[in-house]
Amino acid sequence: MPAQDVLLLDLRDGIAVVTVNRPDKLNALNDEVFAALAGVVAQVEADPAIRGVIVTGAGGKAFVAGADIAELAGQTPAGAEARARRGQGLFRRLERCGKPVVAAVNGFALGGGCELAMACHLRVAARTARFGQPEVKLGILPGYGGTVRLPRLVGRGRALDILLTGRMVDAEEALRIGLCDRVVEPEAVLAEAEALLRGILAMGPAAVRQVIEAVDAGCTAGIDDALAGEAVRFGLLAGTEDMREGMAAFLAKRPPEFRGR
Repeated sequence: MPAQDVLLLDLRDGIAVVTVNRPDKLNALNDEVFAALAGVVAQVEADPAIRGVIVTGAGGKAFVAGADIAELAGQTPAGAEARARRGQGLFRRLERCGKPVVAAVNGFALGGGCELAMACHLRVAARTARFGQPEVKLGILPGYGGTVRLPRLVGRGRALDILLTGRMVDAEEALRIGLCDRVVEPEAVLAEAEALLRGILAMGPAAVRQVIEAVDAGCTAGIDDALAGEAVRFGLLAGTEDMREGMAAFLAKRPPEFRGR
């Protein structure tokens, strides 16, 4: 993985804690960070010992406060499109890695940072966190999925309000409209994200993966296709050892011991 200093990886008993580490630049996303993140996502996809991921930012001010404007300022139309496709592809890989991903939003999540947080499956925010897509103030629009994921999370009208005004959304509003899932004190963000993730990891691993995939597919499919896909996954899980263990444990009134099979 190139430029390891811009991205830190800490493995904690099955959880990969990924920290964007450019606090002097408010953890802005640049080409170095994207290259390092691509390496980490590949590792997450390939390593069965990694069962879940937490994404956060270094320092107390920012999760990720957007893209590196110095890199964007000189781009050509073709270069800008290529940059957008590269960022979209990477965030989509993270979203579809098959393992639960939680964003621990410890400060500003703006522009590309908001898009990175939205590509995670769940978001825990500090009470001091701020979300936003301020790209219109720069004469551009979000390029890493902001116009796609934001309406799916908060609805079309609220998304347009945020996207067209470029305003920042505080943590309480983000919680109210569905842009984040938990709000805690700043010092508790990482611990809350880990507690949330460990609760998920106590469930059947195959079931967790199928839920993530079913919701992902269902968000873009018609209702009949989505229901059919859910039924197929329901059937697949019925053939697993984990399903038999989960049912037996429930009937015996004991905690299940899932093995991911």
